[in-house]
Amino acid sequence: MSQDATFEDGRERPLNLGALDADDLSVISSLAQDAVFPITEMKWAIRQRRFAILLNRFRWEDDAARPERVQALLSFDTVLEVASQGIDRSDKDTVLSLLSVTFEPTQDGAGYILLTLAGDGVIRLSVEAIEATLKDVTRPYVAPSKSKPRHPD
Repeated sequence: MSQDATFEDGRERPLNLGALDADDLSVISSLAQDAVFPITEMKWAIRQRRFAILLNRFRWEDDAARPERVQALLSFDTVLEVASQGIDRSDKDTVLSLLSVTFEPTQDGAGYILLTLAGDGVIRLSVEAIEATLKDVTRPYVAPSKSKPRHPD
């Protein structure tokens, strides 16, 4: 039986980051790259104007001997609209893989946050402004693949 990793093993504290501009968002994007999540773990709270995903994030910031993942909450506030392309939302068994989080400005700080997924899927959030957080919510665990995610060249 394998034993889960601990934050102490990685000498890291749980992440709790905020983003208020495109530069901040690029940091969150790099730390959330290759996160995986079931399609059922996306929620849009329309009245609160919040979109959130509970994802299994690869711990890129920790160069541990054992590759680790951790569950993290990626959330966005001031969300006016959510749209998706290339995702079958009716298939509740779908597992998605996050490649990047980017921002396309429109006017006065508003714009679109694009969550680009593996397999040509994308989730587009229309926002009044960038207000994002990435927060680890569990202890790290050994990545089931026991290896770092790889991308074809």
